[in-house]
Amino acid sequence: MSLVEVSGLTVSFGGADGVTAVDGLSFTLEEGAALGVVGESGSGKSASAWALLGLHRGTGATVDGSVRVAGVDVQTAGDAELRALRGAKAAMVFQDPLSSLDPYYAVGDQIAEVYRVHTRASRRAARARAVEVLDRVGIPDAARRSRSRPHEFSGGMRQRALMAMALACEPRLLIADEPTTALDVTVQAQILDLLHGLRRETGMGLLLVTHDVGVAAESVDHVLVMQHGRAVERGPVAEVLGSPRQPYTRELLAAVPRVDAERTRAAAASVPAQDGPPLLEAVGLSREFGRGAGRVTAVDEVSLTVRAGETLGIVGESGSGKTTLGRMLVRLLDPTAGQLRYRGEDIGSLSDKALRPVRREIQMVFQDPVASLNPRRSIGESVADPLRAAGETDERLIRNRVGELLERVGLDAGRYARYPHEFSGGQRQRVGIARALAAGPKLIVCDEPVSALDVTTQAQVIGLLAELQRELGIGLVFIAHDLAVVRQVSDRVAVMRQGRIVEQGAVDEVYGSPRDPYTRRLLAAVPALDPGVAAARRAAREELAAA
Repeated sequence: MSLVEVSGLTVSFGGADGVTAVDGLSFTLEEGAALGVVGESGSGKSASAWALLGLHRGTGATVDGSVRVAGVDVQTAGDAELRALRGAKAAMVFQDPLSSLDPYYAVGDQIAEVYRVHTRASRRAARARAVEVLDRVGIPDAARRSRSRPHEFSGGMRQRALMAMALACEPRLLIADEPTTALDVTVQAQILDLLHGLRRETGMGLLLVTHDVGVAAESVDHVLVMQHGRAVERGPVAEVLGSPRQPYTRELLAAVPRVDAERTRAAAASVPAQDGPPLLEAVGLSREFGRGAGRVTAVDEVSLTVRAGETLGIVGESGSGKTTLGRMLVRLLDPTAGQLRYRGEDIGSLSDKALRPVRREIQMVFQDPVASLNPRRSIGESVADPLRAAGETDERLIRNRVGELLERVGLDAGRYARYPHEFSGGQRQRVGIARALAAGPKLIVCDEPVSALDVTTQAQVIGLLAELQRELGIGLVFIAHDLAVVRQVSDRVAVMRQGRIVEQGAVDEVYGSPRDPYTRRLLAAVPALDPGVAAARRAAREELAAA
């Protein structure tokens, strides 16, 4: 009997007139094997994974078909049998560890509670088990850190803590739903190496849900490609990724940005960007937070330039200071020291009133369009805000201009009155770009604008930015932790670490012949689509860690 047996699984929401998220899906997973389920947002991959643990029960969803996990018939199992399955025989690691961990309790106590529920162990034994599994997943000084609360952990450490919780009862199956989506490349590589090592040590099966084809290549033996709730292709990972048979799989792979591929150069100013004067210039820019002994330097004497029509990429791990730098470039944060010049004028110390004309020309596109769009206002009104701030009062002109901007970014002008929740993630990001364009900017700072999007939507947004830059000659600052995306869109790149720029230059030079060891480490952590190359890189990382 297989560890997982799924036959004719169908998951629908909203009754007879609702949406079918999973449509007749069938697959198996053997003991100790690893299966990657890949596809775009809305393909049904997460809904399928949730069905393995009966997580749709009580949600109003309709689930049909047969699902057996570790010998348990999930569809007919009672609540007690399902509780015994979850955690003890099969465990799940979710995408967002902050929403999965209780903010009020120490991480170790939460793991110990899971262990006690399933094993009836004493508090002391459960506490010892929590420390043991935290150490196993690579949490340093596990006994002390087990007393920390989730907010005291970094994103990567929180994901490790979730894995420790999942491993506490030694499950036969681990389901990982987008476990590395919000992580930078080095932490992502650590989590993927950890999954590989745990499989090797424990013999557990792994079901990995991801929209990142590179992550699948790094982690699994077989891959199942989903589209519109159905399986369109499946097989050994090297075969599916190396010689895909289906057009959709080929399209998915073609959209994946690669660090070793030719750049899709976007900008085309009338004067070559490198020959024009700087549009924006930072000289020794610094930003500190806190006071006294608690003072932290987030950005430390950064100097850079951006010219009209060019794209400057800024890369680095979480905590490197790149987002703080981006917010200073648009003066959402004031510099602690240094100069910020726009068209030769020092704008770093200008008052809010004096900044207003400049702010119309320097706009920002944020990482999370959900957080940056008011959920109580229509997307048309949000896009209109910069026009009204600039003094426009003619509502007819405003509405026409907003309609033009929506169509310019590939949205229907007739959706002016719709609200953010009625749009997909990629569509919301297009709304954010339309709002940035409303003021007629000369420079746009993009802070992780595609990090939460699947590869095809990501490619569409990148293509849109490229087209806008080509037509309007806009300067772009593109901040991202994804080195492959930055290579694809940038002319020059600056690499940040601990608040400083450790290397910058033409993107082909930095990527082709990196001088700084940190840059080389970042590039080595980028997932490879070739499973053979991925295995070789993992072995090299393990050898380096053991040295």
